[in-house]
Amino acid sequence: MNQAKVLFLMTGLMVFMVLVGGLIGGEQMALVFFGIALVMNVGMYWFSDRMVLKMYKARVVSPSDAPELYEMVDRLRQQANLPMPTVAIAPQEQPNAFATGRNPKNGVVCVTAGLLRLMNRQELEGVIAHELAHIKHRHMLVSTVAAAMAGAIVMIARWGIFFGDRDRNMVVMILLMILAPLAAFIVKGMISRTNEFQADRTGAEIAGTPDGLANALRRLEGYAERIPMDVNQAGASLAIVNPLRGNGAMGAMTKLFSTHPPTEDRIAALQDLRGTF
Repeated sequence: MNQAKVLFLMTGLMVFMVLVGGLIGGEQMALVFFGIALVMNVGMYWFSDRMVLKMYKARVVSPSDAPELYEMVDRLRQQANLPMPTVAIAPQEQPNAFATGRNPKNGVVCVTAGLLRLMNRQELEGVIAHELAHIKHRHMLVSTVAAAMAGAIVMIARWGIFFGDRDRNMVVMILLMILAPLAAFIVKGMISRTNEFQADRTGAEIAGTPDGLANALRRLEGYAERIPMDVNQAGASLAIVNPLRGNGAMGAMTKLFSTHPPTEDRIAALQDLRGTF
């Protein structure tokens, strides 16, 4: 199902860019935009993990760099019957985490320095198990492609203002500028909200209890309000809680178009799982 979603999104990106290219500059520009879309799709598939790690300024760590973290990830991934993912640490002080990679064999689990410093062991296990669940269900390629597609829609809308035939296409470009950001957030939200509930449940099963993740989500939400994080919106949509929540006007906008379910709903769903494992 997720592979079908990826194919649908990639195809949608190409069709959208070809149509907009044709509106902006006719057949020649449509071919140019087709080439750009093709390169973007290949890049999104093969290099999504590197792109996301760069967004967070994260570094890959070895067992000698972070032995306790590495051991925890290794133990939990065995419980989840997954290959060992790449482990990375981002330098941000806000506690948060994300997973990326095109498939389980190329999975990446990244935590922030703030998460390691502020979460207790059970909470950290819950968060890591949640990220491993994303890898297990192959959510991350879908989310990364959706985020890249959303970014491309906005980018193309902006290009239209500068490169379009203003006399002929002004109405089209104005509509793109108004509707593209909304369409972008809808694309991401449509995929991410269901995935988060599924990853919460599977993560609780991997950890053996929903309590660690439920407690972590409660605390992560509070820290995100108080500790800002510098990361672009595409990367922010992959984190376990919205990292831009406390970033002033940007935080308000991302809250309005949140790609995650309300944290209180996620906690309530986790609490309903008590005693089931």
